[in-house]
Amino acid sequence: MPENEILPGLPYATPRLTQCPPPLQDLGEPNPGNLLYGLTLPSAIASPAVAREAAEVILDVHGVADALIDPALHLVRELVGYACRFTGAGEQVRLSLRHDLGGALRITVHDTHAAHAHPRLAEVCDGRRLDALDGVPGLVESHRGGWGFTSARHPGAGTRTWATLVHSPRRWAA
Repeated sequence: MPENEILPGLPYATPRLTQCPPPLQDLGEPNPGNLLYGLTLPSAIASPAVAREAAEVILDVHGVADALIDPALHLVRELVGYACRFTGAGEQVRLSLRHDLGGALRITVHDTHAAHAHPRLAEVCDGRRLDALDGVPGLVESHRGGWGFTSARHPGAGTRTWATLVHSPRRWAA
């Protein structure tokens, strides 16, 4: 049978190779260690607010440290708004939220504006991006995180912008 063949009675192609039985679902309780979500949003004026509301639910359900929630929600709104400015109408931006085992919360957005090949145009565009991210460096640095932007590597690549926030409980000297 060919790799994707339309089987009798089915109106669509089915993959030849399937995993049978399917893998078990993750039945563990949500916690920061298994926080990994991706959202695709339209490049629209409402998307930053929608992304913020969705992120608030996700962070709450996963029990992310209270100290990270407000700055994370601020970053989600800022970064999605920023990505929409660099993505044309009718196109989509992508947001991902991930919490790693080291305690860092990583917020990543993808826009569709690809890097410029001409060095002068690239410099001007990078300047515009830095201006659009004006409040991000201070917020990220106050939570021992990092941030940046680079060319994306996925299909339909544009630019990937990321920011991390680190929760490090205060340790008092004895």
